[in-house]
Amino acid sequence: MTKSPIDHLIKPVSKFIQLEYTSGIVLLAGVLVAILWVNSPFAESYHHIWEIKFSLGFNNQMLSHPLHLWINDGLMAVFFFVIGLELKREFLAGELSTVKKAALPMVAALGGMLVPAGIYYLWNHGSDASHGWGIPMATDIAFALALLSIAGKHIPTSVKVFLSALAVADDLGAVLVIAFFYSADIKGEPLMIAGIFLVALIIGNAMGIRHSAFYLLLGFGVWVGFLLSGVHATIAGVLVAFTIPARTQVDENRYSTRLRELTYEFEREIPDCSVLTTPSQHETIERIKRLSLAAQTPLQKIEYALHPWVAFLIMPLFALANSGVVISSNFFSSLVNPVSMGVFSGLVIGKFTGVLLFTWIMVKTGLADFPHRATWRHIFGVSALAGIGFTMSLFVSALAFNNPDMVEQAKYGILLASLLAGSIGTIILKASSKSDSQTNNVVTQA
Repeated sequence: MTKSPIDHLIKPVSKFIQLEYTSGIVLLAGVLVAILWVNSPFAESYHHIWEIKFSLGFNNQMLSHPLHLWINDGLMAVFFFVIGLELKREFLAGELSTVKKAALPMVAALGGMLVPAGIYYLWNHGSDASHGWGIPMATDIAFALALLSIAGKHIPTSVKVFLSALAVADDLGAVLVIAFFYSADIKGEPLMIAGIFLVALIIGNAMGIRHSAFYLLLGFGVWVGFLLSGVHATIAGVLVAFTIPARTQVDENRYSTRLRELTYEFEREIPDCSVLTTPSQHETIERIKRLSLAAQTPLQKIEYALHPWVAFLIMPLFALANSGVVISSNFFSSLVNPVSMGVFSGLVIGKFTGVLLFTWIMVKTGLADFPHRATWRHIFGVSALAGIGFTMSLFVSALAFNNPDMVEQAKYGILLASLLAGSIGTIILKASSKSDSQTNNVVTQA
């Protein structure tokens, strides 16, 4: 394929984006920029920019909110929409599609939610901060998978699959927690309107409507309804995702056969010494496009289209808007409070203990199979990486507390715990990868 000058310019960027750990690097950059910005002479501008109001609507029907809320309730709804698509895909044909496949990561994720929540609650029982028990329950899949990729190429695929399925199951748990425990002052009329839009989406799916615009436009109506109802608007993203069709219009065999036929028709019409295609070739190309579109599921098509936007815009922007932590001379002493210690110990100790313990119980009782070619050292590393709560934990902390001081205290615990958990997990997995590499070399030489 002939490459234009612009192709050569964007090739390094494209190659960088396709790396497994790139999204984690960009997310980390957002965190660092936020921390540097809020601790610089321009700190006031950091706080001011997120309070700028944006309005959407017409006449007297206006949604007017600060930029910070548009990010947390608007853009993050897209993030949860993609999570919903991933969950549906995993339930239909992925690592959560059968009881046998789902048992180990689902139960491990359950342990990784219950134990951290319990530890946090012990620290804050009887205080106003007890409502923050959901903060240390979630795992940041982008950071965790990025560090797993950096840890070494000799880590078995089954370990990556286990961590991915664990994080997806973890996300499902977080979504349910937000829906049932972090939504308040529910208003019936907007929720009813959102329900009508949601039913319309379900009917559209049943009737065979496959156009993305239909689901995105009606999905926007669901989001507005949830936003006005008091149920957190990001839940709308997950619900809308489950209405997206996950069926193809042509099966694999029909697609393959028809594609060969169209390719043969195209080859018969190759023009002599011309840079243009013939009208017949152009029509054949259009037919190939329609055929390929019919062979795709709308679910996967939308997921793949939105994933780069979520990974390289929405999540870094969320990190930039929510990670601004002032690091003063008494930073570490300011960590000594029930909220920070509850979050920190919940993520670092609770996640590790919960994931590892519940995995051990499932394997030892024979209720689930141990990941192929994995060792317990790999599970130790994955259990530690699960303590990277970052994105979801920051998100829940903003929902859990109305007191800005408690939100800041939660941020302290989240950032320090994520840094420590990520470091411990990477060191363990790097040691495992090095050990596996040496074992492979010995076997090869023998």
